[in-house]
Amino acid sequence: MPMTLEQYAEHLAARDLVWPAPPEVQPPKAKPHLARLPKVRAVLWNLYGTLLNVFNGQMVFEHPTKFVMDIALEKTVQEFKMWSSMTRKPGQPGDYMGDLYRRVLSDLRLLPSPKEKHPEILSERVWEEVVKKLQKKDYKYDIVFYGSLSDFCRKIAYFFHASLQGTACYEGAAPALEQVHELGLKQGLLADAQCFSFVQLQRGLTQQHCDVGIDLLLDPALRSFSCAVGGRKPSERLFKHALTQLAAQRITPEQVLHVGSRLALDLAPAKKLGMRTALYAGDKESLQATPEQLKNPATRPDAMLTELTQIAEIVGP
Repeated sequence: MPMTLEQYAEHLAARDLVWPAPPEVQPPKAKPHLARLPKVRAVLWNLYGTLLNVFNGQMVFEHPTKFVMDIALEKTVQEFKMWSSMTRKPGQPGDYMGDLYRRVLSDLRLLPSPKEKHPEILSERVWEEVVKKLQKKDYKYDIVFYGSLSDFCRKIAYFFHASLQGTACYEGAAPALEQVHELGLKQGLLADAQCFSFVQLQRGLTQQHCDVGIDLLLDPALRSFSCAVGGRKPSERLFKHALTQLAAQRITPEQVLHVGSRLALDLAPAKKLGMRTALYAGDKESLQATPEQLKNPATRPDAMLTELTQIAEIVGP
């Protein structure tokens, strides 16, 4: 029976593979503003740049450093034995996979997106198109090991992005989630994410020796991901999807706190729809906030955290 994506991640972790490390955290010059928000009944966390430390504070499809991008592509070609089905010309496999990958990515970016100003591209869709092109040149993979084409492409996406950007939970992520859980509040995710993003979070929390099951910490019914909704932040569709999930549990917008590291993309849309907001200002890499935005009533957060565990000082009875 084919492995799940979680099992595949464990399989890779057990091998002697070299992965890029997440960037070193550089705290900005910021003072916390820990205003009490006692009416909050649910906390929705952003993922990349808030709970997960990653280069540039967000998941990228193309790394700006050519060397890093080439290495990730070449590792993917070798891991999934794609070279024999690619155009055989002098040069490195990563160069030719890069051309193919970028053409597919460009085509997907040009697809129409009715009623969505900020469409999300699915990483597994990119790799599915790549694999289909390779299959025209007799490319085959182990179906018993990897599963269906869609399952296979999710695993390629996980491997490629793990090779492109290292991830790890920020210090205090697991304790912060556990604190909110102990306070009896609902907890979920409102984030730009791909099919593998939750697995990355799960592995990061495990590394911090999280004692509570992830489904108890983060309600499966309160996870709004761009890859599922079809729009990425600041997509109103994504935020309204989260509010619909909360309404099903009789939680109103003013009873929700959204924690994110970007004022314009994370917090301003949440604030516009009536949510309370908290800015995570613990890392220069992910923090996106100008002095003007911090002063503007339309974007100014209700609270500012410099450490994730400060969440317990602003929510709860």
